[in-house]
Amino acid sequence: MVETTISKVTPNELVELINEGIKTQLQAFTARINSKVQTDERPHLTKRETAKFFDVSVNCITDWSKKGILSPHKVGQRVYFSKEECIRVMFKQSKTA
Repeated sequence: MVETTISKVTPNELVELINEGIKTQLQAFTARINSKVQTDERPHLTKRETAKFFDVSVNCITDWSKKGILSPHKVGQRVYFSKEECIRVMFKQSKTA
């Protein structure tokens, strides 16, 4: 059975409580992503893996490369993308951060 408690909370206090909850969840999510990246031995993704990471098509990754959103690293005929860069792009962090 779930117990419900009602207390008086000002709108500002409610906003702070919500912000703290969201902040906690984002920190946990970021920690899971970072640990996953650090435990994987490969620091790069193929074009197909990058598309799966972002849940988009391979053509979209090609377009992002042409627009400069992602920087491809070519090795012969193959194209790779840095995992760190993909995470930065996902969270819109600058390269200097």
